Amino acid sequence: MSTLRAAVIGVGYLGNFHAQKYLALPGVTLVGVADTDAERVAAVAAKCGVMGTTDYRELLAKVDLVSIVTPPATHFAIAHAALEVGVHVLVEKPVTEHVAEAEALIALAQARRLVFQVGHLERFNPAVLALRPLVTAPIHIEARRMARYKERGTEVDVVLDMMIHDIDIVLSLVDSPLVSIEATGRAVVTDSIDIADVTLRFASGCVAELAASRVHLETVRAMKVLQPDSWLAIDFANHALLSGARQADGEPAAARDVPLHTQSLVRSDALMDEISSFVDAVGRGHDPAVTGEDGKRALEVAVAIAQRINRQASSLARAGTGH
Repeated sequence: MSTLRAAVIGVGYLGNFHAQKYLALPGVTLVGVADTDAERVAAVAAKCGVMGTTDYRELLAKVDLVSIVTPPATHFAIAHAALEVGVHVLVEKPVTEHVAEAEALIALAQARRLVFQVGHLERFNPAVLALRPLVTAPIHIEARRMARYKERGTEVDVVLDMMIHDIDIVLSLVDSPLVSIEATGRAVVTDSIDIADVTLRFASGCVAELAASRVHLETVRAMKVLQPDSWLAIDFANHALLSGARQADGEPAAARDVPLHTQSLVRSDALMDEISSFVDAVGRGHDPAVTGEDGKRALEVAVAIAQRINRQASSLARAGTGH
């Protein structure tokens, strides 16, 4: 496999790490970086020893693949421009702001026979990878993702910024159509949704309860899965998977009665694994680990959740004003 030429578009906090991973990855040459902030792109380009530009289009003719790590509102235009000229794309989540945009990018990538991967980083988390083969018949899933307030990421609501991670994981674990969505939430410190509580119901009978907050007092990242014969839980913070059998003398056991086995997991560089997976898909010509369709499905659910919460907020506002 010949050396692949890469570029990173958007070198803020996360994009800077993308650039570092490409520099360290065998079989790839980082050709350049782009960002609308001239001072920032100059600093990153100098640190990496590559070309820097404020116009990403200057890079597209020089590379085989690109990471797009820019605000979600720009994902569609940049990804479309890259795919249009034959460049493979890894775009950070959410894939786009609108479902129709995601559909257009998927169609373009298929027409051009290009890899189009969506950066749902938690798919490469060792805890999620260890959990996946154990989930065979989920009945109930609970996921909580809480963080202290940070301005970074607030260009979108908490559903698209944080909850979408768990939406993607749940959709990948439950092999059944989604039949209903119940959602509540509110803005607290921004003009968009900062707290959200969601219930997803699937045709199989599985129910997933998701909670996300970016104005919490502490960081919480956890997921629990109940199955007919087992309890499973991910401790993201401590990189551990807890599991236990639910059958006690032929009768289902309550959670408190289940002896849990704790499996400590080797910490890994999830971002390097994600980028390596993308590069491998490009080099070998196979589907990426997280496809454009995967990104679109998660986006569809996230958008539906936000719409429900926003409609609810509008109704409450109208009731409060007597209209």
